Amino acid sequence: MLGAVIALITAISSNAKWGLVAAVVVVGFALVVLVGFIRRISTIYTITSQRLRIKRGILSKRIQQTRIDRVQNVNTDQSVVDRMLRVGTVDFDTAGTDDSDFTFAGVSNPSRVVEAVDQAHHAARGEQSTEEQL
Repeated sequence: MLGAVIALITAISSNAKWGLVAAVVVVGFALVVLVGFIRRISTIYTITSQRLRIKRGILSKRIQQTRIDRVQNVNTDQSVVDRMLRVGTVDFDTAGTDDSDFTFAGVSNPSRVVEAVDQAHHAARGEQSTEEQL
């Protein structure tokens, strides 16, 4: 996206061909959307009565997880664009870990995620097994 903005600024200042500039902007935007889509379909967020888990990757896999009883704070964030797209970010603060980047990004209905974590906390205390995959 930054390349598209730079191409637009260069075109304005150097009297370039507008068709080429438009093509660069469209291709740049399409690449940003494609990369975001691939990231989204290759990420699975899971909430159980025992753990929060983030599994990323298509060819290679990366799994990040924490115990549900370690979650201390849950924060949500939705920018104006996120609200239009009906997505948001849920950030978890966990006890005793240096892993400060435990975030469910781009989830639909972030308040539902917070409710699911609350239910998982209650289920963990009652030793009921629950699982919700987002």
